[in-house]
Amino acid sequence: MTSLEDIQVTVLKGVGDALAGRLARLGIHTLQDLLFHLPYRYEDRTRLTPIGSLHVGDVAVVEGEVVSADMVMGRRRSLQVTVRDNSGFLALRFFYFSAAQKKQLSEGTRVRCFGEVRPGRAGMEFYHPEYQVNPPPMPSPDQATLTPIYPLTEGIQQPRLRSLCQQAQRYLSRYPVREWLPDGVLEEYQFPTITDALSMVHAPPAGAPVRALMEGQHPAQQRLVMEELMAHQLSMLKVRAQIQSRQSLALLPQGDLADRFLDQLPFALTGAQNRVVDDIRQDLSQPLPMLRLVQGDVGSGKTVVAALAALQAIAAGAQVALMAPTEILAEQHYVNFRDWLAPLGLTPAWLSGKTKGRARDAVLSAMASGDARLVIGTHALFQDDVAFERLGLVIVDEQHRFGVHQRLALRDKGAAGDYAPHQLIMTATPIPRTLAMSAYADLDTSLIDELPPGRQPIETIAIPDSRREEVVERVRGACQSGRQAYWVCTLIEESEALQCQAAEATADELRERLPELSIGLVHGRLKASEKADLMHRFQAGELDLLVATTVIEVGVDVPNASLIIIENPERLGLAQLHQLRGRVGRGHDASYCVLMYHPPLSQNGKARLQVLRDSQDGFVIAEKDLEIRGPGEVLGTRQTGLMQFRIADFERDRGWIEAVRKKAPALMDDDRRVNALIQRWLGERIRYGDV
Repeated sequence: MTSLEDIQVTVLKGVGDALAGRLARLGIHTLQDLLFHLPYRYEDRTRLTPIGSLHVGDVAVVEGEVVSADMVMGRRRSLQVTVRDNSGFLALRFFYFSAAQKKQLSEGTRVRCFGEVRPGRAGMEFYHPEYQVNPPPMPSPDQATLTPIYPLTEGIQQPRLRSLCQQAQRYLSRYPVREWLPDGVLEEYQFPTITDALSMVHAPPAGAPVRALMEGQHPAQQRLVMEELMAHQLSMLKVRAQIQSRQSLALLPQGDLADRFLDQLPFALTGAQNRVVDDIRQDLSQPLPMLRLVQGDVGSGKTVVAALAALQAIAAGAQVALMAPTEILAEQHYVNFRDWLAPLGLTPAWLSGKTKGRARDAVLSAMASGDARLVIGTHALFQDDVAFERLGLVIVDEQHRFGVHQRLALRDKGAAGDYAPHQLIMTATPIPRTLAMSAYADLDTSLIDELPPGRQPIETIAIPDSRREEVVERVRGACQSGRQAYWVCTLIEESEALQCQAAEATADELRERLPELSIGLVHGRLKASEKADLMHRFQAGELDLLVATTVIEVGVDVPNASLIIIENPERLGLAQLHQLRGRVGRGHDASYCVLMYHPPLSQNGKARLQVLRDSQDGFVIAEKDLEIRGPGEVLGTRQTGLMQFRIADFERDRGWIEAVRKKAPALMDDDRRVNALIQRWLGERIRYGDV
């Protein structure tokens, strides 16, 4: 039987190859795709507003008579159409227009338009408003409906997409949408059918509850929200099932490597570290691939936990690969592991994109033969020409730089290709629990939720950049007393628009103001070797002050650094600021973080900086970050494809997460249902086959 997922959008009036190509960029190929391209908000266009009562920032519908339509030559050519009603005048400005449009908006034409009021050269203006010429009468209050607003792509305007969705809805009576949520779920929550829900959200009827729809709380919207979150949860469970469809090596604890390692450490593990080590020890002992995410705040001791996991695998005769996202972080891990493992008679191998020629050939040969028991490096570890003899464990640092497809790809690097390696994934970016339950549903999660004794609390101060002179003197005092400091800038080059101090200009200025100090500059456009050299010099104490962009956010460990200045902190997310702050407080000296902002701060900006002053807890800060910026930003770029919801709003709808998490596993036995839901909501965003 034909269904909406079989009918191409080209059946709709006005959809030729060109428009079909643009719709494809939105993931729209069939009528079902179009009906699941949902409005992300609504506008109330049910009332006319007199032009004379408009204020800048208002979003309104006005109606009047065109009194002039003129071409205006300025920095950009524009069409300026002046409209009047009984109360005043308003300009409509079009930067993109045709001769036909100019003719259509000729003097004397009646026009109704919708837009946002902006100040302009002609007084108040609408830029590129939606408009109708010679419009029909406004609907009466009992007939008025909300106007849906859809996500767009270049070359498609709201009226066109709205028209296509209206055409697609006419097919619903002949081709109902297939119901994939179980009957029990529909009954439990008294949900409307999927067909009724889609009809409501695309075309709210007259008299529909305006406030509920505007706030995303209407039962039809919430029914779609729950189904979308279910599809995301099922997709993650499917990732887990795919990885665990192969066996892994059961790496049973044996020998005394771990005990000897612990004996040589100058500190005892915290209770939280011991709990996580126990979780990992049990996972590694199973013939099923471990999939574990270890979250720990900055400085909580994740690397020691990773070392104990590596030693268990090595003692059981397996190889271990540790991968970090940057050369700097990978090299730091290499130095730590080399120093820790030397007394145990073990030497890690090193492989990065920089490893060339004979050195690379030698490492690849040692990996393929099994002589290299532990290999540390960047993504170069998992290129096609890299082979392991008996890879049993992969440790990935900074999970938020490393997405679902890479987790799937690691299956194929296991021992002789027959076994999937265990996966241990670490992040110092605290992830709110509800977000982790959704974005990382394929992973078991362990928390290292206490810091080692002796870690210094960091005093955080926010001051305006008008007090820059004081800050420079504070840096001078700290460095002259034998400590080191960071100065973090958010851009490399001058940008008047963002009013950010650039790192290069700042370094030059500080060298001039502080000639007695040795100052280095690190930014993302340096070669990896130059960056690594500067970081080594800073770690060795050869540099007093390191001016840097946010490349130092992750992994740099300099215990003697006790002061960090962060310029324009209002430009960064809370989690990123917390990561940067964690570069200090690693030694025994009192440590300070100065947030030097550019006033005036918005209310939101003030509240965000206050969160940092009030809390050192990364999870508290992450929750606030989620509220402010949303899940895609908190997770980072690699994971965001999973969290770009069509109708769900993570903050508004987080109450569904627990219910979805509990109900999803029971659906996993029904492949047809699972695949249909994932296809409906995620399309091709995850490939589950061989990657």
